[in-house]
Amino acid sequence: MMSLKEQFMLDPDVVFLNHGSFGATPRPVFDAYQAWQRRLERQPVRFLAEELIDHLRAARQALGAYLRADPDDLVYVPNATFAVNVVARSLNLRPGDEVLTTDHEYGACDNAWEFNCRKAGASCVRQSIPLPLASPDQIVERLWEGVTHRTRAIFLSHITSPTAQCLPVEPIGQRAREAGILTVVDGAHAPGQIPLDLPAIGADFYVGDSHKWMLGPKGSAFLYTRREAQHLVEPLVVSWGWGENLSISAGSSYLDYLEWWGTKDPAAYLAVPAAIQFQDQNDWPAVRRSCHELARQALQRVCDLTALPSPYTDDEGFYHQMMIAPLPPIDDPRDLKARLYDEFRVEVPCITWNDRQFVRVSVQGYNTQADIDALLTALEAVLPQ
Repeated sequence: MMSLKEQFMLDPDVVFLNHGSFGATPRPVFDAYQAWQRRLERQPVRFLAEELIDHLRAARQALGAYLRADPDDLVYVPNATFAVNVVARSLNLRPGDEVLTTDHEYGACDNAWEFNCRKAGASCVRQSIPLPLASPDQIVERLWEGVTHRTRAIFLSHITSPTAQCLPVEPIGQRAREAGILTVVDGAHAPGQIPLDLPAIGADFYVGDSHKWMLGPKGSAFLYTRREAQHLVEPLVVSWGWGENLSISAGSSYLDYLEWWGTKDPAAYLAVPAAIQFQDQNDWPAVRRSCHELARQALQRVCDLTALPSPYTDDEGFYHQMMIAPLPPIDDPRDLKARLYDEFRVEVPCITWNDRQFVRVSVQGYNTQADIDALLTALEAVLPQ
């Protein structure tokens, strides 16, 4: 029987601790992905024009069960940034409006909000959330200090990209709804890394990647929109899914707008159920626990090496399979990343956040104790230089 590591196609000569950037797809899921592509190519007209609507519905049903969401509230999109752009463009911001966010957000999504705010004469307000994070209640209060009577929407990550912090999105969403403020959650790193119940989270919009921690093929992501907010959604690309009295997806303009925007390869979407099945077959809750323990050990060992404090409190709920560990001041963390790879074949990002340097370590089911040891050996050799 193949080990979990053997089921991935990663280069065996590379210590891959950067799953958080683009993910990695197991071989059985990749095989399913290619099988859908071959099926498409056998009869493209019939597949795209007649069969695809049923295939997409089945793929949404599998995803809905995984996220505990109604499949008609979910739509597949190429990536989480695409979904954020859909929401940002759909809100029709006005002069004087404010979008409140944090200083932990992913740069591409920051750009999407900044672009749309500037175009509308609105403002993107970034509230500082210092590290280490305090209790969830204190985080909510800290974020709420940025709310004004002009706040139209709150945008924040479920698990942040630059700092790998798990934010309390559920109480923030609840408080926002009571104040009449829309919530948009960037869940790019959450599906697959933590269990999700999207209706319980209560965000008006929740975007997530299927190609990261869910193990799906590249180019598979989703947008979840609470039913009461779906009337706000406009097509990012106007195509066959838009038009008077036109409904392709059983009466849902929400699905039509975002599923039917021109010819594309849907195979990545249709292979997501195979990624969910792969997790079921490999006891993924146990895999998550094992990965978190390796991440915890790596964090402690890097902190011991650098004699710097952890960016997390003792509450381990603030990180899961991905974490950041502090580094001493470095002129250019990109040089450190390059040396770790060129000299030790360790693929791991080194980042700067708020003038502080960190190494961001992702631990997935294919990683082992030997991978963590290799990272520490490399850091011990390079950091003193």
